Amino acid sequence: MSHSRRLLLGAGAVTALGTGTLGLGWWQVDGPGAAQPASLSPSLPPPLSEMDVTLTDHRGRRVTISDWAGRPSLVFFGFTYCPEVCPTTLSDISLWLDGLGAEADRLNVALITVDPERDTVAALADYLTYFDPRITGHTGTPEEIARATEAFRVRAERQPLGEDDYTMDHTSGVFLFRADGSFGSIIDYHEDRAFALPKIRRVLT
Repeated sequence: MSHSRRLLLGAGAVTALGTGTLGLGWWQVDGPGAAQPASLSPSLPPPLSEMDVTLTDHRGRRVTISDWAGRPSLVFFGFTYCPEVCPTTLSDISLWLDGLGAEADRLNVALITVDPERDTVAALADYLTYFDPRITGHTGTPEEIARATEAFRVRAERQPLGEDDYTMDHTSGVFLFRADGSFGSIIDYHEDRAFALPKIRRVLT
């Protein structure tokens, strides 16, 4: 199945999905035959200022995550071939930003890929045209992405779908960090807007 076809199918699933919740550290099999959520991560992420991770954003710029300290941040891990969880979450994020009004401009909003093999700078740039322009995509070498997932206490694992295809199991919550870089909260997958927006506003204060 082509990348664009996958994206259209995933975007269509945004309005069709039922409500589901995954807690901090749950990971989601994002493909056919999805299993039940697996295990919990052992600890919360450290402050952004302590993360020794450098990635490349979807505009081709090198970005050091510790430099995000100084602004409140909203961080999500996903990938462009994701059929449901990622387009649903990015659409939710877009709606949250709209609901925050001018306050949203204070946020650093980041998507970090868990699939660096397919998610090039160009692929992320194309994918993010479907969502709020304030969302910035980030990729890197497999080693850089591994450092990022380790730093955020995120789980990501490649799962084969057939001879020439695969999907990614990955942690699906949205991480919130305060302006000082400290971890603030997490928004669970498909969490109701009535709960998500107050969580974001708390890290903005």
